[in-house]
Amino acid sequence: MTRTILNCGYVPLVDSAPLIVAKELGFAAEEGLELNLVAQPSWSATRDMLALGHLDFAHMLSPMPVAMSLGYGGLAGEIDALMVLSVNGTVFGISSKLADTLRAADVALRFGQADHILPALGALGIAHLRIGIPFHYSMHRLLLEYWLQGQGDLSGLKIEIVTIPPPRMADAVEDGDIDAFWVGEPWGSAAVARGAAELVLPGNAVWAFAPEKVLAARHEWVESHKDEVRRLLRALEPAMRWLDTPGNKPLAVEILARSEHLNIAPELIDPAISGMLTPALGAPPVPVERFLLFHQHAAHFPWRSQAAWIATRLGAPAKGIAAAKRCFRSDMYRDALGPTGVDLPGASEKVEGSMRHATAVASSRGHMILGPDAFFDGKLFDFDAGK
Repeated sequence: MTRTILNCGYVPLVDSAPLIVAKELGFAAEEGLELNLVAQPSWSATRDMLALGHLDFAHMLSPMPVAMSLGYGGLAGEIDALMVLSVNGTVFGISSKLADTLRAADVALRFGQADHILPALGALGIAHLRIGIPFHYSMHRLLLEYWLQGQGDLSGLKIEIVTIPPPRMADAVEDGDIDAFWVGEPWGSAAVARGAAELVLPGNAVWAFAPEKVLAARHEWVESHKDEVRRLLRALEPAMRWLDTPGNKPLAVEILARSEHLNIAPELIDPAISGMLTPALGAPPVPVERFLLFHQHAAHFPWRSQAAWIATRLGAPAKGIAAAKRCFRSDMYRDALGPTGVDLPGASEKVEGSMRHATAVASSRGHMILGPDAFFDGKLFDFDAGK
């Protein structure tokens, strides 16, 4: 059978796994697709390659389709987020030098408990902190800024946010170009393995269910290639289910580590896949529940309320928030996966931050349980009010 070739861009991160697994384990081939996976050096390169039509699909930071569609930064264009490729999976870390400075001042460093760190830096007379993020329009930046707003009076601490491609993050902290970072795995663990940094916070400590990466495509291309879109979504859904099956995790690590994919040591990939993070060199691994999700709790559903939260954090007006919702194609998701028997939520929007525990919700098959989605400060985001 002749297969349809699709050019798919990705940045070498653990959360590109759905595309890699769909290709390697034959889920794409079962749908008559051949995935040409094209590694990208940065998120700006991914944006440009997609906008210019050199890629059919892209593994993309969840705020990027919203930002591009609203004309924020770089090449603009109407971009659709067809499904969420991953939830959570990011870490906040500080340089080993900074960690040593805090310990010398008897400031405790406990992974997952970081609210005291920034005020402590100010008390120590440190006036300037450079924090690396992978891209301006990223969930990393939105979570970082949201978290910073909840840290009390930081007027004595100047925080400079620096954009650094993910594969360069470990180098940047080791070279002293940055003092801290918010990045997706495996690059936080890579910095720890070098002895250059320590991890202090998983991203899901700020928002328990943050959409991290999405499958993106140009809107006009989607509208004229709906069959290809349906087939790719049908190939990715079982790949993501496979990834969240505990018994498959060792093989997933081995596949991702291959030279043609992430080309990085398996022991640096395993923490994200297993949810066992090593905060510092020589420290015992720490379990992080729901550190990275691909399938569980409807992780791949493109909630339009999440798009509204992103647009609100980007400062979009009401018209822009409405446009952002249209970017997250829950309609296309339902069209592609509904006929396959995938359990579909009864609504495409929800009040974000309202669930502190796993919660059963209305769905097409009646089996859907959504995971906790609370924000660290206990606030709720009403997708209707945009606040």
